[in-house]
Amino acid sequence: MTDEFQEPTPVRGGRFDTPEQEVYLNLWRTYDCLKAVEDQLFDQFDLSPQQYNALRLLKAAGSTGLQTLALARRLISRSPDITRMLDRLEKRGLISRERKSENRRVVEVVITEGGLDLLAKMSDPVRQMHRQQLSHLNESQQKQLTELLKHARQPHEDETCDWL
Repeated sequence: MTDEFQEPTPVRGGRFDTPEQEVYLNLWRTYDCLKAVEDQLFDQFDLSPQQYNALRLLKAAGSTGLQTLALARRLISRSPDITRMLDRLEKRGLISRERKSENRRVVEVVITEGGLDLLAKMSDPVRQMHRQQLSHLNESQQKQLTELLKHARQPHEDETCDWL
């Protein structure tokens, strides 16, 4: 008796169960390799990549800043505890937070001069890090990879995400 639907049988001796698994594990391995370079740089500034990303977004927002939830939606990686991350940045004098009198639940976050100074100090090293990570790909390959990655995550992206 044969079933209408059968799971594909993995190839004996194959390293991957499915082509999708191979792609996924290659993405994961690539992330790990690129993250090692990133960690080395950010450790020098006692900053996590997530904190750097928050500072970068706040700089782009200018003097008006961003509400905490808007900032959380724009982060590249989901932050389960954005409040604690912002506490650390505020303690270092890199951001300031203010509750709005018209709605005490809304917190506006603004980058400080100290935060801007740190980003300025990090600007060249961050550019160099990205060159180290990906300059072996030519411009056409970088664009193609970007489009493939966008296409791969598109069905899984939260519609409220506006990180770019």
